[in-house]
Amino acid sequence: VQLVESGPGLVKPLQTLSLTCTVSGDSITTKTYAWSWIRQPPGKELEWMGAIFRGSIYYSPSLKSRASISGDASKNQFTLRLSSVTPEDTAVYYCARAPLTSDYRRPDEYDDWGQGTQVTVSS
Repeated sequence: VQLVESGPGLVKPLQTLSLTCTVSGDSITTKTYAWSWIRQPPGKELEWMGAIFRGSIYYSPSLKSRASISGDASKNQFTLRLSSVTPEDTAVYYCARAPLTSDYRRPDEYDDWGQGTQVTVSS
């Protein structure tokens, strides 16, 4: 499986960040994997943001009010939107896949990752 993130590298404060993950080699509608967004701010640990699988979407409680994840099965893509961004949202953003036999909220459970995309929030 291959996952490729795309989106702007620079976002202004209070704007909405939008990133897309394009998947090949598997379908985002598969019933055996979770598809997630995970980020890593500079000097900090990986943070699970949210996942989409089996027709449902799950969010980290800390981001639920600002994050929105959607899937497009026809394009085999899933998208993250994060509203009202601040410099604290500066991070490398990854999309990743984990088997549903694992705890999909734990970044260390993920075997398949995109290359990551740097997003900087700055005016």
